[in-house]
Amino acid sequence: MPNFDKEITGIVAGERHVDHPRLASMVRRAACGFERLGVKPGETVALLLRNDIPFFVATMGAQGADAYPVPVNWHGTAEDVGYILRDCNARVLVAHADLLAKLGGNVPAGCAVLSVETPAEIMDIFGLSAQVCAVAEGDVNWDHWLEAQSERVELANSLRGSIVYTSGTTGRPKGVVRAPAAEEARERMFGIVDEIMGVPQGAPIRSVATGPLYHPAPNFSGMRAAQPGSLMVLQPKFDEQALLEMVERYAITHLNMVPTMFIRLLRLDQKLRGQFDLTSLRRVTHAAAPCPIEVKHQMIDWWGPVIHEFYGGTETGTVTIHGSDEALAKPGTVGRPLKNCIVKILDDNGQELPPNQEGEVFCRNYNLPDFSYIGMPDKRAEVQRGDLITVGDIGYLDEDGYLFLRDRKRDMVISGGVNIYPAEIEQALVTMPGVKDCAVFGIPAEEFGESLCAHVELLEGATCTPEEISDWLRDRLGSLRTPKLIKIASDLPREDSGKIMKKSIRATYWAATGRSI
Repeated sequence: MPNFDKEITGIVAGERHVDHPRLASMVRRAACGFERLGVKPGETVALLLRNDIPFFVATMGAQGADAYPVPVNWHGTAEDVGYILRDCNARVLVAHADLLAKLGGNVPAGCAVLSVETPAEIMDIFGLSAQVCAVAEGDVNWDHWLEAQSERVELANSLRGSIVYTSGTTGRPKGVVRAPAAEEARERMFGIVDEIMGVPQGAPIRSVATGPLYHPAPNFSGMRAAQPGSLMVLQPKFDEQALLEMVERYAITHLNMVPTMFIRLLRLDQKLRGQFDLTSLRRVTHAAAPCPIEVKHQMIDWWGPVIHEFYGGTETGTVTIHGSDEALAKPGTVGRPLKNCIVKILDDNGQELPPNQEGEVFCRNYNLPDFSYIGMPDKRAEVQRGDLITVGDIGYLDEDGYLFLRDRKRDMVISGGVNIYPAEIEQALVTMPGVKDCAVFGIPAEEFGESLCAHVELLEGATCTPEEISDWLRDRLGSLRTPKLIKIASDLPREDSGKIMKKSIRATYWAATGRSI
């Protein structure tokens, strides 16, 4: 008898399943409904949604109405969300009921609001009450609204991608928008997607959304896994054991992850890890943060040569990739350029540097339409040198063209005139027994300008002291790269993907100085 879970396609969320014919019907209804709400070609539909089926319906429905979907970071404050809604001139907001309840008066006039009942699996994992998860009286219920729409015969074919807002590390976040892709550009885009996925163009895949879908990488892989013949299983929040169970239950072939997830998986009991059949996995990609070399090697030992890493940014798209064999041969690399992609290392004067010399990483992905910032055309010049774009990383190319990253330019600490890279310290520290996670950054120092500070979160039951952490790091990295101040933090602020919100921690040290961070 066939195993239903290993053959099922469509989208699975908790106890709910939507097959592809039903999904296609919902998308056509959403596109028709958005047009009836006055959404015109080139306008925007904002999504304030956790990992849920309506995220896909609203995204594809907006595209089907020739509009731009705008996924919004729901970790932001009500003011943050309000700014994005105003900045992109959202004509419609589709939001989970509990998130909508927090916005107050931050929804701009003229923006229609559709409230999505927050489902049981999200309510449970985030500890929400049934009352706040229900659609409030007087609000338009997304499900009822969707069912009331007629199915349009044909969807728009403009292929407008999502408008993604940068994290706003300096000032307000910027909306990155691309022109609709022409036919030739579409073929290149689809080809590069499948090159990253490691599958023939259009072939079905089976995946789990482990990170929040508002983030570009989970969104990118999630939309690919929502195509006909494929399977998209939604995790409302990353859970390492639950992920292993899903891989076995649904015969998952593809995953997109971040290094923090690898670390949490590796900390599971060895006996428990061996209970799950993971042989269906064909490609596991990761990005978004540096991966400790030891962690990468342990994952390859466990899961086999399916681990791949890619590099890019919101403005550039994915520009490099490498596989497990390359990771073992070139420890620490983030890969070589993909087809139609360029990577160069430039100095502060914009001059190209030779192999093995560090500078700012500039790149260009010619597989994608060019981008602009909504309402901020002047900001493009800040990240551009000629035809190349930077996302603010420091790194170098080796003699074989492999890219190695040192740190974010804004995170680099200059202490007494010496460049120090916190990412290198963090990669070492997370491998220390008893350490769960950490954030290392620069803080004001009167004599040297900056000094290193580390906030360290310990595993449950661990008793590491700041002095023990300092000694452990000094033995491995020396005194210069050992933070002068180490604080034990009970709960580091982080996004749902597990990525630490370093800026919010660092800001408390710099607030009184008036200096930019």
